[in-house]
Amino acid sequence: MPTDVSLAGSTRGPESLRPLLETALDALGKGAVERDGPLPAGGPRAVEELIGATGELLPEEGAGGGVALGALGHALTAGAADPADPRCAAHLHAPPLAAAVAAEVVAATVNSSLDSWDQGPSGTVLEDRVLRELAELAGYRPDVAAGQVTSGGTESNLTALLLAREQAGNPGPGGATLFCSTEAHFSVQRAAGILGLGEDAVIPVPVDDRHRMDAAALRDRVTASLARGETPVAIVATAGTTDLGAIDPLDDVADVAAETGTWLHVDAAYGGGALFSRRLAPLLRGLPRADSAGLDLHKLGWQPVAAGVLLTRTAELFEPVERRVAYLNTDDDERAGYRSLLGRSLRTTRRPDVFKIAVTLKAYGRAGLGRMVDRCHDLAGHAARQVRERPELELMQHPVLSTVVFRFTPDRGDADEVNAALRRALLHDGKAVVGRTEFGAVYLKLTLLNPNADERDIDLLLDDVVAAGKRETPTR
Repeated sequence: MPTDVSLAGSTRGPESLRPLLETALDALGKGAVERDGPLPAGGPRAVEELIGATGELLPEEGAGGGVALGALGHALTAGAADPADPRCAAHLHAPPLAAAVAAEVVAATVNSSLDSWDQGPSGTVLEDRVLRELAELAGYRPDVAAGQVTSGGTESNLTALLLAREQAGNPGPGGATLFCSTEAHFSVQRAAGILGLGEDAVIPVPVDDRHRMDAAALRDRVTASLARGETPVAIVATAGTTDLGAIDPLDDVADVAAETGTWLHVDAAYGGGALFSRRLAPLLRGLPRADSAGLDLHKLGWQPVAAGVLLTRTAELFEPVERRVAYLNTDDDERAGYRSLLGRSLRTTRRPDVFKIAVTLKAYGRAGLGRMVDRCHDLAGHAARQVRERPELELMQHPVLSTVVFRFTPDRGDADEVNAALRRALLHDGKAVVGRTEFGAVYLKLTLLNPNADERDIDLLLDDVVAAGKRETPTR
């Protein structure tokens, strides 16, 4: 048996953790200084060498917790992309709040699993309370709504569509169909495949000039599906598309769902954070009419990954995933008040991710989080104005939330190749993390989720893009 088995829990745990936390913080600091930017310079090979320099990962005899944590913590940090750097602006990848990160240490130490009450008594109660608060924020009745903390939008979409499939019952002779806009998240198709409906069951609905689902086209497609003897299982509306942050007209979509008796799920993984903002919350008008909705608080909620939430209008809608197993949640225990959360999730073992969410909600309140959302929205507006003012850049459309899609316009050469190359050049040099997407051509994207960034940071980032674009433009 090893001579040192230091456990994190119980009364002696904090003293075992204290020196290791100091080592971890030291590694974080040194790694960030060595990286000195939004990501390491040198590209993939440099990162492989950095991790390789830590040596063998499974030696015959271990090096000890302090040595291992120091070496690997330093390498991980030095080789990471840092979302807290204003020049790291490619993805819906938020810089986590310090309070939420500290909460992660507590949650990991108690190591609750929220599938049964006796593995996580306090976490079970806390998740129920947090979900009631978020249900009310979303416009649901908190006394009848239900939900679960998920790993993110992909799991939320999969679970919601499972519930919708079970609610729809056996499909008609034409099979089952689902509907989402052409710009909905790819996880909708993947969920349809996993659920046995087939990815081809997803019928894409065109979008309008603001990239929002066309509700009239949706009505036509659902009506045609019914006429073919098919069973519409669900309509998935998007509140915040990944690229443009577009929000489908939720009230109009809800009208179609109500008219045709179809489950409505709102994928608000990105846009759900707008609920904290008094300014932007009206964009989600119609959300309370949905049967289910997913929010990701590791986006506009500034949580460490992962922190997704799935809400349903009523608790009864979760019945298809309810389970009773003798070793976790027997009926007599449940009747005695030892309630489990096993029937609210596709997962069994499930860590108490709700704790960091609870700490954040209590620490900042709706107003504090709303100010952070508004700040990111303001930065996106500034970035859009700056793009418009620079002759070398072209804006796709004014931002809805906090993403800005644009492109560099070279005076010669292939614009798609130049935009792709300039982005890779910025990555290789460790200067900036800028996103890439396509709308008939290659575009660049800034996803602004850092409320501590300022307008000067945005200006310098755009300067880097323009400079890289000029370097990558062919000389003749």
